[in-house]
Amino acid sequence: MGQFLFSFFACFAALCAAGVVVCKNVVNAAMCLLLCLLGVAALFIRLDAFLLAFLLLLVYAGAVVALFLFIIMLLDTRGEQAPQARRGLTIVPRVVAVALIGAGLASLALRGRLAAPAAADVPAVGASLKLYAYLLFTTYLLPVEIIGFLLLTAMLGVIVLSKREGEHSGYGN
Repeated sequence: MGQFLFSFFACFAALCAAGVVVCKNVVNAAMCLLLCLLGVAALFIRLDAFLLAFLLLLVYAGAVVALFLFIIMLLDTRGEQAPQARRGLTIVPRVVAVALIGAGLASLALRGRLAAPAAADVPAVGASLKLYAYLLFTTYLLPVEIIGFLLLTAMLGVIVLSKREGEHSGYGN
């Protein structure tokens, strides 16, 4: 039963991730992202990583998807067709996606399945919140700061993009 649930949630998450990429309507794509995050949280629960599942639901499914929906509604985007000049550029991501899928399938076929380590040999790393905090503020401090800077840059970009032509901030008038 455990293998079936893991396979089900893995397929569910993969299909929802494909829905994010395929949907032309950005609101539907954001909803597919929410479902994909729920599927990944279910995978974390199946792996007994309850803290990661909770944080994924709280931070990403709760805050980030809500922020995406807010930005989508603020910018009032529509799922319109791309201009003719850009249609040629859409072939590149498709070729890259096919190449990545082909490379993944080839590595599975050539190397076979990975041998699972014995349960007694694997340390319980995810059981301690103190260990997470220690690793986050020592080993992974630079990547966390880089991600924070990228999120700040994205937020400033959204603010600049949301300004419409002819709008003034009201200061200095």
